Amino acid sequence: MTQIPETAATFSGRRVAFLGKLAGMSRKDAAALLTAAGAKAVERPTVDIDLLVIGENDLPIFGEIDFPSAAAFWIAADGRIEIIQETTLWERLGLLETQQRIQRLYTPAMLADLLGVSKAIIRRWQRRGLIRPVREVRKLPYFDIREVAAAQKIAQLLAAGTAADHIERQLASLQSLSSCVDRPLEQLSIIVEGRNVLLRQGEGLIEPGGQMRIDFEKLEPDWLPELVESSPPKTRRSPAALVDLAAEYEDAGRFDAAVEALEAAAADLEESSELYFQLAELYYRSGKAELAIERYAAAIDLEPDFVEARSNLACTLVELGKLDEAVAQFQAAIAIYPDYFDAQYHLARLLDQMGRGDEALPHWEACRFLAPDDALQDEAAERLAVRR
Repeated sequence: MTQIPETAATFSGRRVAFLGKLAGMSRKDAAALLTAAGAKAVERPTVDIDLLVIGENDLPIFGEIDFPSAAAFWIAADGRIEIIQETTLWERLGLLETQQRIQRLYTPAMLADLLGVSKAIIRRWQRRGLIRPVREVRKLPYFDIREVAAAQKIAQLLAAGTAADHIERQLASLQSLSSCVDRPLEQLSIIVEGRNVLLRQGEGLIEPGGQMRIDFEKLEPDWLPELVESSPPKTRRSPAALVDLAAEYEDAGRFDAAVEALEAAAADLEESSELYFQLAELYYRSGKAELAIERYAAAIDLEPDFVEARSNLACTLVELGKLDEAVAQFQAAIAIYPDYFDAQYHLARLLDQMGRGDEALPHWEACRFLAPDDALQDEAAERLAVRR
């Protein structure tokens, strides 16, 4: 059972409600932690609550909270309801150092599912430095609540049609406004408004360089150069330039061209598991599953403990109908890192699909404790109930 620190005694007897979706854990898990701290979690923010927690996934951009009733609004305005952000709640409960056990860390697959994008996109943001893992286990990155919030802002910009390299340049400009800022998405009050990125400062909004607005429509056009420059004739790009070009093609959805650029770069670069992993992802996204399998295998040959490569390889093998090979790869990943939810979950489902339900049981059991949200926990519980 999670140990609640002495500082959590301030929760004793308080009625706590949540507003919006929590990023760090399910409401059910948060309610259990509050109960252990002596508080009572209530379903709705009514007039008799003492504390209102705003979920990180639904923090209001302009500071306006959408209260469920006028009465609750006036009581909060009168100071009788304390309002805090989700992260503040975790800090008060002393949970910032026990992240894995309370499911506050997200793998690329979990974060992709949360945001409705592909795992390759999450890895792409990581490579570009737009989000940074707070830890890595067997080359598997984990992202915390703050990185989830940053990723959501990036997703807003991408949904508005802004290219990733444009986002990078604008964030770099914002960072230059303050020499002590390292992570603009985390440390500055960044406002995403349509296709614009604004910085809140005092009562106003400024843009990179102090300009009135960032107009992404007026940035450089969305053209991509060829692998071979026209002038001088036949002059090839450097490996570093080819890697950057592959990233541009990937952002534009031109996966075949991205593969060509990255393979050309790989010919002059030292072998690395990350490079093979990136190539595998591109081959998969370009519809070449067999070639993706080869590159995943190459990554694993260089780093046998690369659990995400093993899991992705297994998922690709399933799509090709090579189920026994897929089972072996999932099992290998779990043997290396038993707390890897994605591998446990996919293996459990695969074994059920293959009619090997008894073998799936321990993996569903693991999913009950590792699942990042209520729906997946409930699915695991239902699968176990059917078998028992």
